[in-house]
Amino acid sequence: MSDIKLLDCTLRDGGYINNWHWGFGAARRVIQALTRAGTDIVEVGFLRNVEGYDPDISVCNTIEELNRLLPPEGQRCHTIYSGMAMRSNYDIAKLSPYDGHGIEVIRITAHDYDIRDGMDFAREVKARGYKLSINPINIMGYADKDLLWIFDQVNAIHPWQFSIVDTFGSMRRRDLERIVSLADHNLAPDIRLGLHLHENMALSFCLAQEFIDKHLRRDATVDASLMGMGRIPGNLPIELVADYMNDTLGSHYDIDELMDAIQDHIAPLKGESQWGYTPAYFLSARFNLHRDYAEHYLAKGDLTNRDINHILANFDRAKATAYDPAYADRLYAEYQGRKVDDEAALAALRAAFAGKRVLVLAPGATLAGEEGRAAVRAAGADVSVSANFVPEFLTPSYAFFTNSKRFDAGAACPCPLILTSNLRADAPAAVVNYDRLAGTGAQGGNSVLMLLRLLRLCGAAEVLLAGTDGYRPDRPAYADAGLHTHTGRGAAYNAQMAGAIRAAGLPVRFLTPSEYERT
Repeated sequence: MSDIKLLDCTLRDGGYINNWHWGFGAARRVIQALTRAGTDIVEVGFLRNVEGYDPDISVCNTIEELNRLLPPEGQRCHTIYSGMAMRSNYDIAKLSPYDGHGIEVIRITAHDYDIRDGMDFAREVKARGYKLSINPINIMGYADKDLLWIFDQVNAIHPWQFSIVDTFGSMRRRDLERIVSLADHNLAPDIRLGLHLHENMALSFCLAQEFIDKHLRRDATVDASLMGMGRIPGNLPIELVADYMNDTLGSHYDIDELMDAIQDHIAPLKGESQWGYTPAYFLSARFNLHRDYAEHYLAKGDLTNRDINHILANFDRAKATAYDPAYADRLYAEYQGRKVDDEAALAALRAAFAGKRVLVLAPGATLAGEEGRAAVRAAGADVSVSANFVPEFLTPSYAFFTNSKRFDAGAACPCPLILTSNLRADAPAAVVNYDRLAGTGAQGGNSVLMLLRLLRLCGAAEVLLAGTDGYRPDRPAYADAGLHTHTGRGAAYNAQMAGAIRAAGLPVRFLTPSEYERT
């Protein structure tokens, strides 16, 4: 059986959506998630002639600049890394020889009008010691006789890989059959055959399955990107093809890691610029369930795609076809209400909070300014707790998390953690049963209310609230713009919250302006 590798091109091809402005930290986290997922090849960006170096952009002049995005060598597992260069906009003299470390695959591309120069460009790349992949733009634009000429040139250069690139998304199944057959019968057998598809006719996944299922005389590679991110209408989604390869080839790609990367880094971008499909439909289709179930769980606002994936995996097949929201809510409650023995945790928290004046920090926009931060510093609290975030301007005594979308199990926290039992985390923490703290109604899972209930259980004397701004349509809801904004919340929700805070059974004082105080 031929070896089939999976290549992710999110940071390179997906960059057409955000002008490659990922932010250095976000780009590294995407690469790390793809590496942990077992992705065979991760393409980290473009080599281009650009003015200067911007670490937040995945388009660079040199291989050394792109290499800064890579995880430490000890964390790379079997993943290898690539970059792409186009003949017409990159000076090959800038490319240092491969030194045995970092990016080892260079994929070169050229148009039909400069394909001959592109072959010379390819020779230069190979001469520098890289694994070379030749990716002519718009394979569908070549007649068979021209393809045969290309294959002769490729055989003479003898790269590591040649890729079929459906640039305009016009490929149909019969086109795939013809071009793959020509390539497989005319390329040297030790040259890999790659496939790069676009989603213009919503055929990318279908064509990828056809390609994977073929009995080729050579090894192969399939390109894809997280959530299909790429120049509209996008690419083959990597989570779909990874799941298919797990099922049919016995591969072991970690779907959860891909789902997390989408949730944290890709889905927010899609809200600004639409392309392709949405993961909600993948998750429901993966288990052959009514599509409304995935959307139902996304609307909860406190579940990651990983959580939804796990909930849907446990569905009763009798509930699969007809959407049953009551059944969906029951599974949600069971998932969130996972039971633990929390008596020892509560005893430790009582010792920490009993009789104390407790500062509670929420991530409202008032904490982005110096006035709000000054009020916090002058509060004179005995102990402080942040709710579903960790502020940058001070380190609280504790960080309380109820929401898996906000809690990063892999990130180091600068203070002790208090977690509710719905979070599947191995981090050292005091864990309290979720249903002990959660209430009913729209605000029942609000982290501030859950924290107030916990502080009441622990005998706190007084609570000082900061950053509990409430919701108004004319201003940001959060200090960090990267946090999810509940656009459907307004005066009615604020009134419910105000009543619930008053009913929490603790003396409460607001340090920063809040809609909950004015209601």
